[in-house]
Amino acid sequence: MSVRENIRVMVVDDMGVSRALVVNALDEMGVIHYSAEADPKVALAKLSANPVHLVLCDMNMPGMNGLQLLEALRRQPATANIGFIVITGTPSPDIIQKGQALRLNNLVAKPFDTPKLRSAIEQVIGKRL
Repeated sequence: MSVRENIRVMVVDDMGVSRALVVNALDEMGVIHYSAEADPKVALAKLSANPVHLVLCDMNMPGMNGLQLLEALRRQPATANIGFIVITGTPSPDIIQKGQALRLNNLVAKPFDTPKLRSAIEQVIGKRL
């Protein structure tokens, strides 16, 4: 089986259109095992119970932003090593610095296209999709 058939991904974004864009890109890449969550707190609970290989997460969400979700995941042994990519329209130096301190694996600036997202994912997983 190929990487795209084995990798498990969760998309976390409070905006339906943004979630759909990421999911469509995953479909274009041939990734078949993914889920999507609008609420980062729900995503945290699901990831804690059933970790995935990679999280693609929006930065700005109500209640818990992308870096706060990353921090919560890094604190739990079962989720500490999940690959994590933040997707943001404002890739500020502050986000990058805080992300590095939390072992953020990659950052994708909006707007993005499928090749750009594929490249970011491949940099994290170390294999071609």
